[in-house]
Amino acid sequence: MIKERVCGVFGIIGHEEAANLTYLGLHSLQHRGQESGGIACSDGTVMRRQIKMGLVSEAFKRNALQELPGRTAVGHVRYSTAGSSDIRNAQPFVLDYAHGQVAIAHNGNLVNAGDLKKKLEQAGSIFQTSSDTEVIVHLMARSGQPTTLGRLVEALSQVRGAYSLLVMADGKLFAARDPHGFRPLVLGRLKDAFVFSSETSSFNLIEAEFIREVEPGEVVVIGDSGLTSSKPLPKKPKKFCVFEHVYFARPDTTFDEQTVYHARIELGRQLAREMPTNADVVIPVPDSGVPSAVGYSKESGIPFELGLIRSHYVGRTFIEPQDSIRHFGVKLKLSPVGAVVNGKSVVVVDDSLVRGTTSRKIVKMLRAAGAKEVHLRIAAPPTTHPCFYGIDTPTRSELIASNHTVEEIARYITCDTLSYISHDGLMKAVNGQDGGFCSACFTGDYPVELSGGANPIIPLRKRIETDG
Repeated sequence: MIKERVCGVFGIIGHEEAANLTYLGLHSLQHRGQESGGIACSDGTVMRRQIKMGLVSEAFKRNALQELPGRTAVGHVRYSTAGSSDIRNAQPFVLDYAHGQVAIAHNGNLVNAGDLKKKLEQAGSIFQTSSDTEVIVHLMARSGQPTTLGRLVEALSQVRGAYSLLVMADGKLFAARDPHGFRPLVLGRLKDAFVFSSETSSFNLIEAEFIREVEPGEVVVIGDSGLTSSKPLPKKPKKFCVFEHVYFARPDTTFDEQTVYHARIELGRQLAREMPTNADVVIPVPDSGVPSAVGYSKESGIPFELGLIRSHYVGRTFIEPQDSIRHFGVKLKLSPVGAVVNGKSVVVVDDSLVRGTTSRKIVKMLRAAGAKEVHLRIAAPPTTHPCFYGIDTPTRSELIASNHTVEEIARYITCDTLSYISHDGLMKAVNGQDGGFCSACFTGDYPVELSGGANPIIPLRKRIETDG
C-alpha cells in the first residue's frame, strides 16, 4: 500500500480567495513534494477539486483556480515514492459518503494501514486509490457517530503512525495531528480567516499571523461558531521528526520557537566542536547544507566559500547521454568552482549521508577540480535505519551506515576523512535533550510498533559495490 510520505498540506476557511491563497501556500511548501499537487474548494454547497501531476506553478494556471469558487479550501503537495506516480493517488481526496462530501489531505504514514484495508475490504469497502489516506475516510464512513468530528475521532483512534491532516466537511475545516506529533502542522490567521499549514513559511508568503502549532493529539474544528479544540486521543510522548530540522523544512520555518535556519547553523557549530579539522576552506553541498556549513565556518574560523554551484533549472526529466557521460545526473545538478577548491584542503559539509553514492561523486568532482584534500563532515548522525513515519528512506540494507564502519564509508567515498555529528550533539543543537524528537532513523528506537510483526532490523545482505 502506498504511504503518504513527507508531503505538504495547507488549508483555509473564511476567505473569498481561498483557492488562490491555497495555491500560494502550496507554492511555499513545494520543497515537501514535487510529484503532484491538488486543491479542493467548497462554496458551502458543492466541493470542487483540481489535481495535477508536477509542480504547483506548472499545474495550476489562472483558469484552473477560477473553477474553484468558495471560502474554504484544502491543498496538498505530494512527495514522490517508488512505484506510486499515479494521478489516482494525488490529494486532496474528495469523496461522497452517506453523510455528504468530505475532502482530506494527509501528511504522514499509517503503519497499520495494510491491516485495516484488508479488514475493510472483507467487510465490503471498495478502495479507489492505493493510498493509506483513503483508509481514514472508509473508517469514517463505517462509524456510527452522529457528527463529522465524532466519525473522524473514531477513525483516528483506530490508526497508528504519523498523520497531520486536514478534513473539509459540513462547512467546517478540521485539523488533526497524531498523539506523538511526528509531522508538523501550524495554525494561523489572515484577517477573519483561519489557515493551517505544514510550515510557517506559508504564512510568511500570504502575510498571515502565526498563532501556534496544532498540538500532538489535538483536533481543531473551525466553523461558523469559531474555533474549538479538543484532545480526544490518548496522550503519548512527543516525538517530532528531527529530520525536519536536519533537511526537510525550509530554513525560514519555525518549530517550537526555533527557526530551522538557526537550528542548522547550530548543527554546523556543534559539528565543528566535535569534529574539527585543519583545512583552507569550508564549502557546503547546496542547498540544504549551506546553513550548517556557515555554522561550521563560524565555529572553526575556516573561511566559508561556495565551492559547489547548484543548477536551479534542472527539471524533473532531462535527456541523458547513453554512454558518453557516467553519473550525468549529479554533474547536471552540481558543478565545482575550481578557483575556490584548486590546491586547497577542503571541508565539505552536507546535511546527511544515506547511500553514499552522491557523496562519492561529489568528492571525485572536487578532486578533478584540483582539491588537495577533501574532508567530509555530516550534520546528522549515521542513518542506520529506515523511517516508517513519513520519510521515503531506502531499506536498511541500502543504508550504507547500517553495515559499514565510518572508515569503510570514507574509503568508499574516497574522502580523506569522514565525520558525523553525534546523536547527543544533534539533540543539543535542536534543543531536544528532553527526548521530544523521533530519531529512529539514527537509533532504531521506533516510538510506534510496526504492523503485522514487521521488524525493521532485518538481516543485512547488500555490501558496497564499486560504481566507477
